[in-house]
Amino acid sequence: MAQILKLPIEATKLGYRRVRKGCKTKAAEDANQLHLFPSHAGAAQILEFSSGLGPFEQALMSDERGDTRAAELYAKAIDEQDCVADAFCNLGIIESENGHAAKAFDCFTTCLKHNPRHLEAHYNLANLYFDQNDFRLAQLHFELATEVDPNFANAYFNLALVQAINADHAAALHTLAKYNRMVTVDEARIAGELLESLKKAVAAAKKSRFRSA
Repeated sequence: MAQILKLPIEATKLGYRRVRKGCKTKAAEDANQLHLFPSHAGAAQILEFSSGLGPFEQALMSDERGDTRAAELYAKAIDEQDCVADAFCNLGIIESENGHAAKAFDCFTTCLKHNPRHLEAHYNLANLYFDQNDFRLAQLHFELATEVDPNFANAYFNLALVQAINADHAAALHTLAKYNRMVTVDEARIAGELLESLKKAVAAAKKSRFRSA
């Protein structure tokens, strides 16, 4: 019978990750740039510092400010075919935070239809499965996230948690050790505590099996 590990309370999974860079869009003229030879020399110019941004970038700016219109702006970006996969991914986070799990699933999976190797979509979908206690699919998408970007440390930490929950102790130890090598000393502190907890649990499990043999 698989042993259920008691994880440290502070060893909670790392949360969702937004797409902050966005896809490559058509080069547009910078509305903030001053022209040396304006077409109407005598006309006053009012500079709109956000007018040069595409729909996705406007949505992201609103999202990072906590503006409630962010979801509407991401929908607009999707309608205008601007960074569609990225917009679906970030919209999925908003839906999840609002408690709309079904809509969040739809957003993340639609993102993956547009880009099957979308890092944030795999990672966020894994987090959503984790929140729904579907640890098998959570592990699958965390693993896919590490394949898409082997240097994405957060995915390794969450993958180790899922592996521990799924009683794959050896894999959890290996994954967490890899995470520790990728992050700073401060970031590795909690991971170190979890690593020690896993080692003790594995040792206890081996000792228990030896006694029962």
